[in-house]
This record gives sequence, structure tokens and C-alpha cells, in this order.
Amino acid sequence: MKHILLFAIALVGLSTIISCDSKREKEEAARMLAFSREDSLQQVINQMQNESSDLHAMRLQVQDIMQQINAAEGRITNLQSEGGDNTQAIVENMAFIQQKMREYRESIEEMQQLLRNAKQLSEKEKEALRTDIAGYQQQLARKDSAIAQLRQQVAQHEQTIAQQGQTIAQQDQTIAQQNNRVNELTNENANKERAIVEQDKQLHTAWYVFGTKKELQEQHILVDGQVMRSASANKGYFTEIDIRVKKTIPLYSKKVSLLSNHPTNSYSLDKDANGFYTLRITNTNAFWSSSRYLVVQVK
Repeated sequence: MKHILLFAIALVGLSTIISCDSKREKEEAARMLAFSREDSLQQVINQMQNESSDLHAMRLQVQDIMQQINAAEGRITNLQSEGGDNTQAIVENMAFIQQKMREYRESIEEMQQLLRNAKQLSEKEKEALRTDIAGYQQQLARKDSAIAQLRQQVAQHEQTIAQQGQTIAQQDQTIAQQNNRVNELTNENANKERAIVEQDKQLHTAWYVFGTKKELQEQHILVDGQVMRSASANKGYFTEIDIRVKKTIPLYSKKVSLLSNHPTNSYSLDKDANGFYTLRITNTNAFWSSSRYLVVQVK
């Protein structure tokens, strides 16, 4: 009878221990689930803040460029009202306006690209940004028209200067010479601009690719553990980007590894709500300083 009693007491103790272990496991699982949810929420918040910050910076850049264009227009107007032969100064300001108009267009396109890539902004914020962009585009169209009128005024101003103190024959000759010079300057500026655009493109072009280890090996991008060392590497497999515009690259994978050489403090790997990684470039110059080819292995 004594042995039976001891056995019963042992069973009760074992049951209590198992119950306590099961309770602790449930509590631990609940804590881990809560932590995971908080971590995912924080990642979404961080991504939303980054997207909003980038777009706000682009908005300020667009507005600053337009202010510079307006200031140059004012300088030309003042030069015309002063009288005298100030053609060179007017030509320089016109060239400045052309350059800033190009930058204005590029900035609007960059802002549109950032908005298209934004995943966490609310629809209300996106709609407000679309309205801003539409306003910038309308302002650009109005400014194109205003610049065309300004060119006519500049031509008339130059003609008036040329006519002062000259005979009719001299006037015709001088105007013809000026027109030829304007055409030469226009062609020279066009050639210079094309060269600058091409050089600018080369300076700001990079390429990226992501794929599994097998895919990268099949394209000879990864050979014997070395990246882009083979002469047969398929560069056509890469995607070409403008590094001034492309700041984030969705990788659509939960496991990623950068195989090419880039400073670790120049980028971050952010997870979205589904656990997929996105590469965010935080320091453009530093990130692309070692290599213009980005190779990412995913699983």
C-alpha cells in the first residue's frame, strides 16, 4: 500500500512539471509572435519614412531649379533695359536657362520614378504628389512658351543694337553676320550639349543583376567563386540604370548576398512586410566607387 501511494504522488508531480513546461512554451511562442509583428511593422514604417523623405527632397530640388530659371530671366530683362551692347551676357544667361530647363525635366522624371517605386505611402499622399507633379509639368509647358518669347525679344534687342549708327547696307550685312554667328553658336552649343549629355550618361550609368547561384554561373557572371572575372560573362544579362535615379532595388527574396564589392556603410537591406529584401542605396558615390556592376545572389 505504501508503494502504491508513493507511485501516485510521483505521477502527480510529473504531470505538474509537464503542464508548467507546456505553459512556458506557449508563453514564449506568444512573445516571439508579438516581436515578429512589431519588427515587420517597424520595417514598413521605416520604408514609408524613407520614401516620403526622398520625394520631399525631390520636390525642393524642382522648386529650386525653377527659382534659378526665373532669376536668369530677370537678369536678361534687366540687361535689355540697360541698353548698350550686352549680347554676350544675354547669350550666357540664355545658355544657363537651357541647362536648367533640362535639369527641371530630368528632376520631374526622377520624381515620377520615385513615386512609381513607392510601396508604403498612403494613397492620399500619392495623390497629392501626383497633383504636384502635374503642376510642375504645366509650369514647364508655360515656361517653354515664355522662353520662346524671350528668345524673340533677345533677337529684336540684338537687331536694334546692330542698327544704331549704321546705314541700311551696313545694317543688312551686320544682321546677316549676327545671324550666322547665332547659328554657329547654336550648333556649337548643341554639339557641346550632346557631348555633355553622353558624358553625363556614362558617368552616371551602372548595371545590376540578381539571380540564384546556378543562374549566375550559367551566364558566366560567377565562375569558380569569382565575380565578373570571366571574359565570357554575359553583360547583356544585367539591367542598366541611372545611379542618380535608382536608389532602391527590390530583390524579391528572403535570402540575399551581395557578391560584388560595395562599402557596407553605403547601403542597407530592408525587409518588407512579407520578409522580402529590398536593397536601398544610402550613399550613391560610395556604393558605386568600387564597381559599376552590382551582382546579388538570391535563394
